[in-house]
Amino acid sequence: MNHLGIVIIGRNEGERLINCLQSLIKEVTPLNHVPIVYVDSGSTDNSIQAAKDLRVNVIELDTSRPFTAARGRNTGFWWLIQQHPDLDYVQFIDGDCILVSGWLSLALKTLEENQQLAIACGRRREKFPDATPYNRLADMEWNTAVGEAMACGGDALMRVKAIKSVNGFNDSLICGEEPEMCFRLRRQGWKILRLDADMTVHDAAMTQFSQWWTRMVRSGWAVAQGVAMYGASPERYMVRQYYSNWFWGLILPLMALGFPWLTSGLSLLLFLGYPVLGWRIYQNRRRKGDLFSHSRLYAITCVFAKFPHIIGQIKYSITRWQGQQATLIEYKNPLSSNDG
Repeated sequence: MNHLGIVIIGRNEGERLINCLQSLIKEVTPLNHVPIVYVDSGSTDNSIQAAKDLRVNVIELDTSRPFTAARGRNTGFWWLIQQHPDLDYVQFIDGDCILVSGWLSLALKTLEENQQLAIACGRRREKFPDATPYNRLADMEWNTAVGEAMACGGDALMRVKAIKSVNGFNDSLICGEEPEMCFRLRRQGWKILRLDADMTVHDAAMTQFSQWWTRMVRSGWAVAQGVAMYGASPERYMVRQYYSNWFWGLILPLMALGFPWLTSGLSLLLFLGYPVLGWRIYQNRRRKGDLFSHSRLYAITCVFAKFPHIIGQIKYSITRWQGQQATLIEYKNPLSSNDG
């Protein structure tokens, strides 16, 4: 076997976690001796017991440090390496996803054939994309370009040697930890490949506008932190997104509303920039083959997302200025195994 291990992270995933673990067990049972570890970040439901009932190794993170996805993944990764030092590859997967059959064999073959590859990732799909517009948006977000990529998401097969070379994820990040680690990997010459294949099925479970808004605030936070860390680098990491959010989320509306008395109301014409921006985003999605209704939804929400994005950026700046410890920005509601 290819010396494979699996790390799952989760918090209050309930039935979603059970489905995730069952999909993994089904996929690796024929391979034999594939260690699986679930790292739990303070669940208050029955997630921990459910994992133990399925005979999966469980690590419960203590409260000595804030919970982050990066901390969970690192804890699982280094535990696997300590227990199984011969591992060559680790599949990371979030506890709200199920693994697609056949993904592991394809991804393993890909990494074995190209020693420059640090990570192989595939298509993450939403389980219920038509249930809510927010789920549809998530499904579109997961549909990244095939080929060499700048970054991966939380689900991916990774080469142990590569992850060791950058000392894993950055535990201090409450979001955006995957692109940040990929940035460091690419600096060392490693490559990330997005395969044209289904990898996982995700359950966003976003049913409320407030959940989508919180998720967008978190995205803004990730952009601001990325710029603070690497914005001055030659790569200008996330700088374009950062200033775009400032312009559309704060500067333009302040200019439009702040100077109508000086411009005889002409400054209000600046608001026409939003439909122009939306039209450009819409056309881009249509060129990618998205349906009219999906492209329209995506364009409208991308424009509107500039406002929670700038809130996230401002929150990050204030937190950093005050020297406070960042905490998780959660958008999901817990789902117990009894809820189905």
